[in-house]
Amino acid sequence: MSEIEEFVVSNVNDDPEVLRERFRELGYLFIKNGIDADRCDVLAKSFVEALTPYVSWASDGRSLVSNGEHFGEGDGLYDELYPRLQSLEAFHDFFHEPAMIKLMEIVTGKKAFVYPIKMARIGTPGKIGFETPPHQDGRSHQGGPTMGGIWVPLLDVSAGMGRLRMLPGSHKRGIRPVFPARGPGLVQCEIYPGESTWHVSDVAQGDVLLFNSATVHDAEPNTTDNAVRLSVDTRFSDYGAPVYFSNLEPHHSWRIETLCWTTIYRGWNSTENQYYWKDYPNLV
Repeated sequence: MSEIEEFVVSNVNDDPEVLRERFRELGYLFIKNGIDADRCDVLAKSFVEALTPYVSWASDGRSLVSNGEHFGEGDGLYDELYPRLQSLEAFHDFFHEPAMIKLMEIVTGKKAFVYPIKMARIGTPGKIGFETPPHQDGRSHQGGPTMGGIWVPLLDVSAGMGRLRMLPGSHKRGIRPVFPARGPGLVQCEIYPGESTWHVSDVAQGDVLLFNSATVHDAEPNTTDNAVRLSVDTRFSDYGAPVYFSNLEPHHSWRIETLCWTTIYRGWNSTENQYYWKDYPNLV
């Protein structure tokens, strides 16, 4: 039986060496108020506009509700809506802002490279049994030991909405065998005997989770009647570390025919974050 403990809380202004040691020990950092909540709010509003009428603001003006059909990754409605999010310039720019780079470099201890692949997550209810299973990004992204993940809730996420869970210390046992499972990725990694304590907390807009490429993590199911969770994430590494070619393409471009950089970049105002990886020294 699994036991649950709260995330160990870190602060962006803590000593960087203390934070890096905590990251090495736990395999993750949970940084309260890691970025300006207003930046998340702006992106959330852009997402909701793109997801209308299937997702809309609740009466409180601070949370989201699903209207009608629930959908998850791979569903027809998801595949129709997802390119709208991927085409938002503000979505891709979000991870290149100085505040985000600063957080990544707390982990790397040196210049960070932001992966081109950016993920938007829409967690609707009604998909119990298809939530993201326990997995490691080192396998799914073909990432090395210095690759990390950075995950940001665009709005508050409380129990029952599909919170992200971490298995603390699991990165120390390397990349694990996998077996078929339901949910995004279609595989689950092995959980070893004695690994029964997971870390998870309610998270607020502006909080940030960073985690090691070998840290086992998953998502709780969204058990609400109609609440929607919105979050974004990407991967990063120290500059010069090998980056596998599949991370250079848009998320889900291998499934959704209309998703390619040419269509995503159409209508952008700036070229600064377009094809910025072309001269990267270690693409594999």
